[in-house]
Amino acid sequence: MAAKKAKNDTPTIENRRARFDYFIHDTLETGIVLDGTEVKPIRSGNCSLAEGYVKVEPNPPRLLLFGMTVGEYAPAGSRQHVADRARTLLAHKSEILKLHRQVMQKGMTIVPLRLYFKNGYAKVLIGVAEGKAAHDKRQGIAEREAKRDIDRAMSRKRL
Repeated sequence: MAAKKAKNDTPTIENRRARFDYFIHDTLETGIVLDGTEVKPIRSGNCSLAEGYVKVEPNPPRLLLFGMTVGEYAPAGSRQHVADRARTLLAHKSEILKLHRQVMQKGMTIVPLRLYFKNGYAKVLIGVAEGKAAHDKRQGIAEREAKRDIDRAMSRKRL
């Protein structure tokens, strides 16, 4: 009998705005503590990380994710979850303390980059980030447009 293929139809929720607004220096994959009624809306893609940020509490060491919005799950009825509560992220103590040291530097923050499922567990990819200035953003846009022009010219040349 043939082996069953792993079903991977759950979406990956991206925070595309984070890479535009920040320079990402370091990333870490963490687990996330969810209520029962939050899992189905996340699996269906009814979730937003755009306004999210992570706060490190050193005593006791823990990571809290603020600003992540999870839509309602209609069949839950009156046992609905709170849409934008602070959610606990799961990581080792040494990793949390390392993140705390990095964030203590001026201009550094932690932002969620991606929310996805891995082996049935919800994971959040977080990144230590430094804010971009307006001229950095313009430079990034100019680089993307130049790359796009080069790709167009190369595709015309092949024809």
